[in-house]
Amino acid sequence: MNIKKYAAEFLGTFVLVTFGCGTAVAANSIFISLGSPIPAAFTTLLIALAFGLSVTAMAYTIGNISGCHVNPAVSLGMLLCGRMNVKDFIGYLIGQFAGAAAGAAFLWAVFGSNDSLGQNGYGQASVLGISLSGALLLETVMTFVFVLVVLAVTSDDVFRPSSGLVIGLALALVHMLGIPFTGTSVNPARSFGPAVMAGGDALAQLPVFLIAPLLGGALAAVVYRLLFTGDSTKTGPDGEKQ
Repeated sequence: MNIKKYAAEFLGTFVLVTFGCGTAVAANSIFISLGSPIPAAFTTLLIALAFGLSVTAMAYTIGNISGCHVNPAVSLGMLLCGRMNVKDFIGYLIGQFAGAAAGAAFLWAVFGSNDSLGQNGYGQASVLGISLSGALLLETVMTFVFVLVVLAVTSDDVFRPSSGLVIGLALALVHMLGIPFTGTSVNPARSFGPAVMAGGDALAQLPVFLIAPLLGGALAAVVYRLLFTGDSTKTGPDGEKQ
């Protein structure tokens, strides 16, 4: 068993949820406590960068151990492209979901409340009131784009030095679009942790943020195989050989 890989995925996902979701909760809490209107453009950019920088930091920290997937949709894409086996896929998922739950629990302890842990949502839980079908479509497309970027920049060792940065920027990019609509998931584990700890509507709406990212990841794998036919290089998100 590749315990080190699974532990690395746990750590990476814990950091992603802690710093990404934590920044979202802290930024909004600051403006609310000051009694000032929340400048949505500013907080959106801040949160997007927090998620992107978290992934970039982890890519260069644990990338040489597990490839730094920290996202079941990425792992699914890797699996469908033949770049990881089923046993590791299951181990990665366990590490990712456990890490996300631990990160959300940590935020609950730090903020002293589970009312807001950076959970995703649609309808009344969405800033722009996006519908269930709209959330499914948006999350699928955003995850498709993100996972396709991951698969592409890890397809050749020539991209290895910069792959972590490119992936982080891609994650920040999809967050800039998605935050006002769903809070941006593109990651079933990232949605799972906060939803389980917060409960209520977040937990009831969780299936959307589990299904759509996995569908987007699967579509990305299909498109990748069509575009990169004959590419047999097997690497993780930071360029690590699998």
